[in-house]
Amino acid sequence: MQRASVLLFLSSVLVLGAACARAEFQLHSPDFEDGGMLAERHVFAGFGCSGDNRSPALAWSDPPEGTESFALLVHDPDAPIASGWWHWVLIDIPADTRALTANAGDPAAGLAPEGSRQIVTDFGVPGWGGPCPPEGREPHRYNFTLVALDTPQLEIPEGASTALVAFMVEGAKLGEARLTGLYQR
Repeated sequence: MQRASVLLFLSSVLVLGAACARAEFQLHSPDFEDGGMLAERHVFAGFGCSGDNRSPALAWSDPPEGTESFALLVHDPDAPIASGWWHWVLIDIPADTRALTANAGDPAAGLAPEGSRQIVTDFGVPGWGGPCPPEGREPHRYNFTLVALDTPQLEIPEGASTALVAFMVEGAKLGEARLTGLYQR
């Protein structure tokens, strides 16, 4: 009886140790630190802002087992409307992708991974739309959420709303990694 208890304890420790050894899904950027300020090169060019409107470079590691694709959702929950503001939605990122180059959010540049799709944001066009919060307010948070999905492609029709995309992403989610940038003017 005591030997069985010891074996059960040891096997529990091994299972727990293996689970702890699994690295955590992480998202990072060489362009800004989590909780750090976004640079002017990332800021929108319009609405009174004069940035370069270039999306930051991103990289990630250790996605959940079974990941078949990724979706990147960039959202400002501090925008002065109830639903916040969608700045970039990129779906169907192939499962073997581990990084997005700077300016991958410009559809004309052709830098997004082959097979991925840029979705129309709250700016009314697909691709990256940089920060441009109202002047004189607290810094806005720009949440970069990379979602690991259990499907190679989302069944999203052309012209779909960001709300529909977010709903479909949630239904196929295996895990997510988040990075937050700040901007104030």
